[in-house]
Amino acid sequence: MQGAGAAEGAVLRTSVALDGDGTAIADARHMAAAFLTRAQSEYGVPLSQRGMDLTQLVVSELVTNARKYAPGPARMDLRIDGDAVEVAVWDSDPVLPVARAADAGRVGQHGLEIVMAVSQGFSAQREEVGKRITARISLIDEPHTAGTERRPGGQDRSSL
Repeated sequence: MQGAGAAEGAVLRTSVALDGDGTAIADARHMAAAFLTRAQSEYGVPLSQRGMDLTQLVVSELVTNARKYAPGPARMDLRIDGDAVEVAVWDSDPVLPVARAADAGRVGQHGLEIVMAVSQGFSAQREEVGKRITARISLIDEPHTAGTERRPGGQDRSSL
């Protein structure tokens, strides 16, 4: 982990190359949990159980998609910025993902839909080789405000 400390405004980050074997998804989840736990214990980064759980869910979904749809290597980068973590997964496939319309009858292929629903921010960018998918996850419990509902991408809108 790089950085001098969250209190001083340092950016904490880590990266890992993901193997193509069957353990990549679980390994990425465990690495994310260890990274967040260390950031909390050593640097005082605020971390709720919800933040930990959502980060592991997003890591699992993004790495699953990288392993499923892109041949070759993949890489995961985690970066703490304030009270959020950015999860970025790079893979070798240049095709950008497209979120499908919600369909309760569809079996599978809900991963991107889930990631967008729980993220404060989401982006998909082509790289020189392949693409990078980035999701921003709150590490703290967000206060629920009466009269608002959560929209995909983390934005709130007032209820009518």
